[in-house]
Amino acid sequence: MNSSPKDFSATPLTYRDAGVDIDAGEALVDRIKPLARRTMRPEVLNGIGGFGALIGLGGRYREPVLVAGTDGVGTKLKLAFELDRHDTIGIDLVAMCVNDILVQGAEPLFFLDYFSCGKLDVDRAARVVQGIAAGCESAGCALVGGETAEMPGMYAEGEYDLAGFSVGVVERDAIIDGSTIQAGDAVLGLASSGPHSNGYSLIRKIVARTGVDLRSDSALADALMAPTRIYVKPLLALMKTLPVKGMAHITGGGLTENIPRVLPKTLGVRLQKRAWQRLPVFDWLQQHGHVAEEEMHRVFNCGIGMVVMVAAEHAEKAIAFLRAQGETVTKIGDVIARGDDQPSVVIEP
Repeated sequence: MNSSPKDFSATPLTYRDAGVDIDAGEALVDRIKPLARRTMRPEVLNGIGGFGALIGLGGRYREPVLVAGTDGVGTKLKLAFELDRHDTIGIDLVAMCVNDILVQGAEPLFFLDYFSCGKLDVDRAARVVQGIAAGCESAGCALVGGETAEMPGMYAEGEYDLAGFSVGVVERDAIIDGSTIQAGDAVLGLASSGPHSNGYSLIRKIVARTGVDLRSDSALADALMAPTRIYVKPLLALMKTLPVKGMAHITGGGLTENIPRVLPKTLGVRLQKRAWQRLPVFDWLQQHGHVAEEEMHRVFNCGIGMVVMVAAEHAEKAIAFLRAQGETVTKIGDVIARGDDQPSVVIEP
């Protein structure tokens, strides 16, 4: 580089002049610390503020296996910006990660987040982290840290991005991998709270097509912004009560793409759509978007946020147990044998 400064009398520049406010970042950390303290677990050996989180497993586990997951909340963030609703988007972030590692039988231990923006609004960021902390409390995992990145010029004014990272633990002999699933097993469906955090690019296109103003239609806005349900505590308790053969978190790819991920290749499932109640928001989306039924099942959870597979003789006990834990759950189908040319998921009226 041959260029050199020509005006040595210019005012010295600071990081704030470049658009990064270190003081705001420190203020956010101070706001976060009490939220994180409420989520602590005995395995956490240090608090927020260090360069890394220290986690000790101690002697609680015989042969522990760590299970890690990461995710975001997709373009649901665009609705959060439009509606200025930032209090529950953090719950979505936690749910998408902890529900994923749960399906392998893992108990979530800790969670970290990544929050990036163009200019840090401490109040808005604190609202987001408050939701993250609430999600961690619901999942029983510790919020051990994260990263707040202020990057001028990277984002539109008032916008930010989120990513989450969760690590859980399961005994090696308790890993749930679907290998014991067999034809005749029962398929149970746990109700979702709405679209959760999937399909929002299509949702936003449908909303735009209708011309509806979500700021005026609070009922529709509430339905679309309902935070993703966290299934961790009820399902961990169920696993201690009876054998769970397989679970599928119904995220991107809907019912037809996620259930096969846990099935042996020679098996499929037959679901009865009439067995569960589809939330009105899905009917609204299908009607106003003219979305085919097959596409609905491939994009959205359609009212089922988690699928659990148990032996037929355990189905009623599992349903009663989960209902006592506060879940809305029903038997939605059965595991069936299938040939190579047959679909993995058949959904009947």
